[in-house]
Amino acid sequence: MATRHHRAAAAQQPANRGAAVAPGKQKAATAAAGRPDARNRQALGDIGNVLNAHVVDGKIQLPEGINRPITRSFGAQLLKKAQENAVAANKIVVQNPARKEPAPKPAKKLVPRPDNAPKVTSGNENKKPVEDKKPLKSEGAGGGGSAHKHSRKKVVNTLTSVLTARSKHACGITERPREVVEDIDKLDGDNQLAVVDYIEDIYKFYRTAQHECRPTDYMSSQLEVNPKMRAILADWIIEVHYKFELMPETLYLTMYVIDRYLSLQPVLRRELQLVGIAAMLIACKYEEIWAPEVNDFICIADNAYLRHQILAMEKNILNRLQWNLTVPTPYVFLVRFVKAAGGDKELEHMVFFFAEMALTEYGMASLCPSLVAASAVYAAQCTLKRSPLWTDTLKHHTGFSESQLMECAKVLVNAHAAAPENKLKSAYKKYSAEQFGRVALRPPAAGQV
Repeated sequence: MATRHHRAAAAQQPANRGAAVAPGKQKAATAAAGRPDARNRQALGDIGNVLNAHVVDGKIQLPEGINRPITRSFGAQLLKKAQENAVAANKIVVQNPARKEPAPKPAKKLVPRPDNAPKVTSGNENKKPVEDKKPLKSEGAGGGGSAHKHSRKKVVNTLTSVLTARSKHACGITERPREVVEDIDKLDGDNQLAVVDYIEDIYKFYRTAQHECRPTDYMSSQLEVNPKMRAILADWIIEVHYKFELMPETLYLTMYVIDRYLSLQPVLRRELQLVGIAAMLIACKYEEIWAPEVNDFICIADNAYLRHQILAMEKNILNRLQWNLTVPTPYVFLVRFVKAAGGDKELEHMVFFFAEMALTEYGMASLCPSLVAASAVYAAQCTLKRSPLWTDTLKHHTGFSESQLMECAKVLVNAHAAAPENKLKSAYKKYSAEQFGRVALRPPAAGQV
């Protein structure tokens, strides 16, 4: 019974002090009355005490009873909230008070406890709180400067980066810029005849098809024809082609038909020119819009052959070739490679001059048309002293390196050097005219190839 009276008296003590006690608080007080330290424990203050923080002379003053240590992050939060309250109350608050160290950025995104929550200690309340370490000042920042200088992040050279840089320098990579393959079709996007969308596939097919039905080394099988006779015929074909003002495709297809037929069929000496006339007639029908008539070829041959002879030879050639005339000649590669080289008129005339000189060379009759075309471009580059002679763009589109073209280019350059004294000079005279920029008159690049 005595114990009950003591507990009842303890529960009625707040009412004797003149303070009203809510039912919930009364139960908590009744439960705490049995503990010996219940009377000496300090009651919690206003739970919103952080909102009542004030800034005086650049320092934060907390309400009484707040024992939480003011770290830099906690102080920044208090200052921010105090400024927001002051702005809401239309009061002037000192912004960014001068401090020796800047306000740090927020740390890792952890779930913090509320700033206005009471401090919870682990029993060791007398331990001095550990404050954040201040950043070390750089040597050039001065002893006690009022303004803080932001230091830049120091670049750390690792061992891997140092060894990589030294390897590149030793290989000359840093000194030699990497060449980029140019898009030579970027200006022809609106030209439907340029077929930009299919041009790469077309030339990929040409490179494969050029190895099929190619003329072989046929002079060993010819009893009455030699390379000199073939050169005379080719020179005459170039002259006739120029007088008739035919398309360039016709010239290269004519020489293909001649070489292909001679590699399949032995020909008498007296019929060699007849083969040339019939081959040009076939090429004109294939390439030209308005092809010359048979009588025109009879006249140009000085009536050496009759009409029925020309038509009979035309029939023999077509049957021997199995009517297969759709083949890539050097011309289709020439136009592409000239475009890859730059495409100015002087270079174009010089390239076609070397290409027609190659038609008279029997040693090039059995070579790939793309190789002959690329060699003509390289010889033209050397003659015109262009720099660089062979770019990555040319290597990409031609498929040949500079070393692969040296041998053929030397043959063409030597033919150019000997052209003024040579009896077979149809191509030389043609490209010495003003119409073609007189490129044949340029000094040959004998010492550069």
